[in-house]
Amino acid sequence: MNTTYKAIELSGPGKFSEVRKPLVDPGPGQVRIRIEACGVCHSDAATVEALFPIDFPRVPGHEVVGRIDAIGSGVQGWTVGKRVGVGFLAGFCGYCAFCRNGDLVNCLNQEYTGVHHDGGYAEVMIAKASGLVSIPDDLSSADAAPLLCAGITTFSALRNSPARAGDLVAVLGIGGLGHLGVQYARRMGFEVAAIDRGTDTTELAKKLGAHHYIDSAATDPAAALQALGGATVILITASGGKTVAATFKGLRPSGVAIVVGVGPEPIEVSGMDLIFATRKLEGALTGTPEVGDITLRFSALSGVSAMIETMPLEQAAAAYAKMMAGNARFRMVLVTKNGSAPNAR
Repeated sequence: MNTTYKAIELSGPGKFSEVRKPLVDPGPGQVRIRIEACGVCHSDAATVEALFPIDFPRVPGHEVVGRIDAIGSGVQGWTVGKRVGVGFLAGFCGYCAFCRNGDLVNCLNQEYTGVHHDGGYAEVMIAKASGLVSIPDDLSSADAAPLLCAGITTFSALRNSPARAGDLVAVLGIGGLGHLGVQYARRMGFEVAAIDRGTDTTELAKKLGAHHYIDSAATDPAAALQALGGATVILITASGGKTVAATFKGLRPSGVAIVVGVGPEPIEVSGMDLIFATRKLEGALTGTPEVGDITLRFSALSGVSAMIETMPLEQAAAAYAKMMAGNARFRMVLVTKNGSAPNAR
């Protein structure tokens, strides 16, 4: 067995380099994963651009799929050879006040994959067992990778929302998050309205499952939603405070806008729009490992899939640049020699 493995490491903000790292054994509560695929997510900018405090050098990547090849002491329920995933949340502690209350997402000792420790732009990764997600056999590693962040985020937000089958649910922004959000919303039994700028996305939105397409460049999206009866939920996958404000009044009374797209622009909603229809505005980060299991199983059962383009691990910098430039449609996935790359689609 090789004593080193290949990784794409950052020596500083934006400074990618290919390195060999020593193979180490997993510690207590950890597993070692032979990585087959890793998604390239917009949130990787937190590491690449040092938007979070980063101790360089650091390997980015938090949509990781591979097989366990070594298990540390104290780990139960996982076996060598099992295909697993690791998302943005690296694993809960189990003993802080939030964990003891069952709120594992907000664990006070939660670390972020590819931020606090090395992530998935590599052939091997050490991961905390409490953060592992089980990968269904029906999903390839490349197909599963984006579902560990974009998938869990949109699925969990919709699954925990007040919407019920038959309710109108709007998805704002048909990109990396939104194209999954539309699929999940349709398969959960909602009446789905997709909102984006321009007409170029109309056919894609309908193909993904949207019943309605609203061009926010040509019409008031809030008025369009109200003409359909008002949305119970608006899933905000696009960044931008003005964009959120423009759609917010499209909610019916007691409706909720759920923000999952992150951007620097403040969100401005008037007290009038909040109070007089008792509307709500909230954020959603991601889900627990159990929700990750459910997300991937639901995706496999219902046929939800990300539109991906694969590139070899060695081209991680180019894949990241393409994603950040908005030229990916819609998710970039790195594949290693440990896995096989499917055709891009």
